[in-house]
Amino acid sequence: MKWLAKIVDEVGTRQPKGEVLIESGASPSGAYHFGHLREIITCDAIRLELIRRGRQAKHIHYVDDLDALRKIPANVPAEFEKYLGQALCDIPAPDGSKSSYGEFFLADFLKSAKVLGVEMEVIRSHEKYRAGFFTAAIEKSLADEAKIRQILETVSGHKLDDHWSPLQVIEETYLKNRKFLAIDEKAKTLDYEDAQGKTMTISYAHGQAKLNWRIDWPARWWLLKIAIEPAGRDHASAGGSFDTGLAIIKEIFGQKGPIPVPYDFVNRAGDTKKMSASAGTGISATEVVKVLPPEVVRYFMLRFPPSKRLYFDEQNIDQLIDEFAGLAAAEPDSPLVQISLNKLERVVSNVPFSHLVAAYQSALKDIDKTIDIIKRASPQPVDEAVVKKELKYIDGWLKNWAPESIKFELSKAVKKSDFSEPEMQFLSKLADAVAKAPKSADGEWFHKAIYQLEFTNLDAKAKFETLYKALIGKTSGPRAGWFLSILPRDWLIKRLRFEA
Repeated sequence: MKWLAKIVDEVGTRQPKGEVLIESGASPSGAYHFGHLREIITCDAIRLELIRRGRQAKHIHYVDDLDALRKIPANVPAEFEKYLGQALCDIPAPDGSKSSYGEFFLADFLKSAKVLGVEMEVIRSHEKYRAGFFTAAIEKSLADEAKIRQILETVSGHKLDDHWSPLQVIEETYLKNRKFLAIDEKAKTLDYEDAQGKTMTISYAHGQAKLNWRIDWPARWWLLKIAIEPAGRDHASAGGSFDTGLAIIKEIFGQKGPIPVPYDFVNRAGDTKKMSASAGTGISATEVVKVLPPEVVRYFMLRFPPSKRLYFDEQNIDQLIDEFAGLAAAEPDSPLVQISLNKLERVVSNVPFSHLVAAYQSALKDIDKTIDIIKRASPQPVDEAVVKKELKYIDGWLKNWAPESIKFELSKAVKKSDFSEPEMQFLSKLADAVAKAPKSADGEWFHKAIYQLEFTNLDAKAKFETLYKALIGKTSGPRAGWFLSILPRDWLIKRLRFEA
C-alpha cells in the first residue's frame, strides 16, 4: 500500500509531534450510499497506519446537519418540499419519529460505520454553532469579507454576485442570504437587512448565523486543528472548494491547511456517473453492509489508491471476495489484510464464494447441511464458525443482488416426458457411472465422467443442459462437476434414474 505510506510519511513531515486529527464529513441530506464509505474507510486506514507507527491519531467525522435541504431525495415523500431551504437538523424525520431529518439519515450511516469497524468521533455542526464554537471564525470572516471575496473569485475563477455574503442567517429555521450591516463583537450580535429591508439583530454565538460553506470548511480546519482530510474529486479539482479553503485558512485564519487526499468516485459497473442518493441511483451503505462482508468492503475501497475511480458490480462479487480470501491466506500479515480486518471478526472463509453459493442452495439454505456438504467436498479443513457467518451474507446477496441465472433450488420432482430418449439414456448412464464412483470422488472426477460418456445425439453443451434440467429445472447452473460432487450420492443416482 504505497499510497498509504506516502500519505502518512507526509503527515509525519508536516506534523512530527502530537496527535494527528483526520477529518471526514458529509451532509445528511438523504440516505448515505456506498460511495460515502470510501472517505471514512480511507480516514480509518490513515489513522491505523499512524497508530502502527507509534503516533496518536483521531478520526473526526463532521456532520453538516446545519446545511439547508436543497432537493428532495428519491426515497423521501414529495410533501417535504415545504422544508426546502430549512436546516437539516430542524426538519422532522421522514418516518415520523422524534428524530430530526438529518439524524434520521445519519443514524443508519453510523451503524454501517460500526459494522465496518471504523472508529471516529462524530461532531454535529448545529451543536457547534449553537454552543458558540464558531464565534471567532464568524468575526474574522466578517472583518475580512472583502478579502475573502477576492480569494474566492481569484482561486475559483468565478465572480460572486452582489448579494453574496460570507454567512447566512437563520430565520425561523430557514437559511437565508441577507445583506450584512454591522457586528457587535462584545454583545456577539450582528445586524442585517431582511427581505423587506428592515434591520434585524441576531446573536451569532447561539447558532442564528452560519458561515457560507466555502468558509465554514476552512474555519473548522482552523478551530479543530485538522491535519489531513480526504476530499472527493468534485471538491479537490483545481479551483474547487478545497483550494479556496486552503487559501482562506492561510490568508484569513493564519494557519496552514490540512493535507488533502483527493479521491475519485465509486460508480456502479457500467455507469459513467457517480452514485447519487438524491437521484436514487446509489446502493445504500446500509444495504452494502448487510450483503458484503465488512473486510471485503474495506478491501474494495483500499486495494487501489484513492485517486483511482472504483467500479462496483453487485451481481458479480465472487472474484472480489475470493481475491481477498486468497490474499488473507497467502499474506495474512499484509497491511491491506490487517487494515481491512481491523480487529473485526473474520467473515470470509477459505471456501470459494461460488462453492458456498451452490452448496447453500443445494442444501435448501439449511446452514448445518451446507456445512456438511462443504466439509465433504473440501480438500482442506473448514472453519465452521467463519463459514456460518459468511453464509448470512450469502443469503443477503441471493435475496438482494444475485442475478436470476445464479439462483436455483433442487427440483422437487422430474418428469420423463420433459426429456428426449437420448437425454434419458445419457442420464441413466451417468447414474451408472456415479454408482461406481469412489467415495473420494471430487469435482474433477465427476467433470470427466460427464465428458467420457459419448452420445452421437448429444454434444457437450446438450449434456450439461440436460443435467441441469434434471437437477434444478434450468439449462445452466453452478460448475457441474463440483455440483454433482456435493450432492447426496444416493439422491443423485435416484434423480438421474427418474426415481426421486
